[in-house]
Amino acid sequence: TGVSQDNLQTFFQDVDIYVDGLDFFAFDARERVFAYCAQQGIPAVTVAPLGMSGALLNFLPGSMSFEQYFQLDGHSEIDKAVRFLIGLAPAVLHRHYLADKSRVDLKARKGPSTVMACQLCAGIAASEALKILLKRGRVWAAPHGIQFDSYRNKLAHTWRPGGNRNPLNRLLIAIARQQLV
Repeated sequence: TGVSQDNLQTFFQDVDIYVDGLDFFAFDARERVFAYCAQQGIPAVTVAPLGMSGALLNFLPGSMSFEQYFQLDGHSEIDKAVRFLIGLAPAVLHRHYLADKSRVDLKARKGPSTVMACQLCAGIAASEALKILLKRGRVWAAPHGIQFDSYRNKLAHTWRPGGNRNPLNRLLIAIARQQLV
């Protein structure tokens, strides 16, 4: 039946960690789910396929929340998409090789990703979940983010205090809005 406001408690019964698998544009559901995780102290991992890259953010108990990082509340669906995109991958490693920019249509809720990026994201998410559950290895919590682009063989570790309030992210949001909307 999917996740809804009415079944959050049942959906998260006996859950130790949440790995985000919602569609990029499922903002209402994502905001509710991440808010519930923050309230209940459930670690939440999101990894987005962007081009041929995977962009990772972890929201851990006692750290910055999803809403504090992305600042989506009160924004239109289009602005949420831009803010989510920039917040996920402020290094924008994937933008250099996007051959057909017409494939990005935020109003139509379309954005390019590849099967290889989806597979990459699955591996990244599973690795992060394992480290969190076993309490082994370094886990970066938001406002830290990691993006690995397999096409460009580049890894970026970003740190954006304030999330989308950060001046760098605010600038990127303005540029992305101008280019994509």
